[in-house]
Amino acid sequence: MRRVIIAITGASGVIYGIRALELLRAVDDVETHAIITPSAFRTALTEVDYEPDQIKALADHLYNHKDIGAAISSGSFHTNGMLVAPCSIKTLSAIANCFNEELTARAADVCLKERRRVVLMLRETPFHSGHIRLMDQATQSGAIIMPPVPGFYARPQTLDDVVNQSVGRALDLLDIQLPTVKRWTGSGVD
Repeated sequence: MRRVIIAITGASGVIYGIRALELLRAVDDVETHAIITPSAFRTALTEVDYEPDQIKALADHLYNHKDIGAAISSGSFHTNGMLVAPCSIKTLSAIANCFNEELTARAADVCLKERRRVVLMLRETPFHSGHIRLMDQATQSGAIIMPPVPGFYARPQTLDDVVNQSVGRALDLLDIQLPTVKRWTGSGVD
């Protein structure tokens, strides 16, 4: 069983984390371990038609954002990596600076020290130089910065198409390949 940590923060774009949990429910050999911050629930009220209990129910295991003693806060708890979707600048800053006051940053720090992948779907723009320095710092520690910038070669027809493709490509970085991702073949899309 592959274990994947999904963290949903309060940045705009909570649908990315929700969709990751939805897509991973269909993958038989993946177990999800989720952290959903209070800010994420607040943002969800504005952006999506999911109740907090519906979002929580998508995860196989759910952790309190303050529980820095949770299983996923230890390197001895093996995971295949972590996706932070969306990733707020506050969370990026905590990860880049190893400020492990909350579980999202602690779990990311553990993944990085264990040389596991951490994918950050950074969702706030435009960036100023401080944001760019934080992205560089996180990258130097091993994180992968992946703002959800859509690729249009897949010819998305709906917002759902854009979200699914972006989340699928982020999960690719954790070695989870979904059949819903449209792939470039050199002469078109497969």
